[in-house]
Amino acid sequence: MPLKQQLIDDMKSAMKSGDKIRLGVIRLINAAIKQKEVDERIELDDAQVLAVLEKMVKQRRDSISQYDAAGREDLSAVEHAEMAVIEHYLPAKMGEAELVDAIDAAIRDTGASGPADMGKLMGMLKPALAG
Repeated sequence: MPLKQQLIDDMKSAMKSGDKIRLGVIRLINAAIKQKEVDERIELDDAQVLAVLEKMVKQRRDSISQYDAAGREDLSAVEHAEMAVIEHYLPAKMGEAELVDAIDAAIRDTGASGPADMGKLMGMLKPALAG
């Protein structure tokens, strides 16, 4: 199911369940997606929707650090709650151990032995880690 459709379905279930925080955040996400589509006159695909979501998470992180520095824990808590809802739609990040294993396997597979082999190694890692 496309991510935009999942957001619409989740918005409907948030309405039905009365989850006002989740509903508000999903509406913010949909508004950001719609704004990007209108500005660029395109229909966003899942990759572009993920880019919008990542930008929203970055904005929340910046706000949280500023609120914490100013001693505004109340506002920081709101941003944390919004960020948690947004991150639900982002793919899970790879753990450090998994990343190290993938790099070790790529080094073995390519036979990389020094900085000169970096391009070959990155060529193998990029598709494996991006998906």
